[in-house]
Amino acid sequence: MEKIKKVIILDENDATVEVKPLIETVLTAEQQAALTPDSVIESLKAGNERYISNDLTARDHTEQIRKATNGQFPKAVVLSCLDSRVPVEDVFDKGIGDLFVGRVAGNFVNEDMLGSMEFGCKVAGSKVIMVLGHEHCGAVKAAVDDVKLGNITAMLSKIRPVVEASDYEGDRTSKNAEFVHLVCINNVLNTMEQIREHSPILKEMEDNGEIKIVGGVYDMDTGKVDFL
Repeated sequence: MEKIKKVIILDENDATVEVKPLIETVLTAEQQAALTPDSVIESLKAGNERYISNDLTARDHTEQIRKATNGQFPKAVVLSCLDSRVPVEDVFDKGIGDLFVGRVAGNFVNEDMLGSMEFGCKVAGSKVIMVLGHEHCGAVKAAVDDVKLGNITAMLSKIRPVVEASDYEGDRTSKNAEFVHLVCINNVLNTMEQIREHSPILKEMEDNGEIKIVGGVYDMDTGKVDFL
């Protein structure tokens, strides 16, 4: 990685610190093909460790934009919730051209999302599908409480079966953080199974070892992703 111009930032003591942003090489098709699903998963985990340690890579995004103009060969597809508090690329310390990111409240799949994943993996060569849920998810809480409101009703119908199938004795409302957390985990696991069930293309790729479908839950308090 080539070092370039200096950027001045402030540290925790409000002292100026010189940081040299990096021009990261945007992946080529050959480099992407050489990756394995396991190596990509380890890269995501390592990036998350840098994120929670406040050690994100300083990138020259302008130069990365130029380098990515003629093609894209991302490492992974990440399906995240819509929640604005989960900045996916930062969470895994990845730059331009590294990830396909799909977002929908409650991180569930439908035909459009499955088609996007098939493009990302079968056509564009990504090695991992990551389903990323998060704590205190508003969509999960709304599904738990069986909220009825406009198009949100239809959206929550994708999550509601997970609520009903979650085995739990006790308060089954959104006021119970333990139950909400359980449904959040089960929703991620269900989405992974829905991908396999409704996309023969992606299931075959996983069965052949070409990709891995994994899940995780983002901790709002620490920024850590717990891989399931």
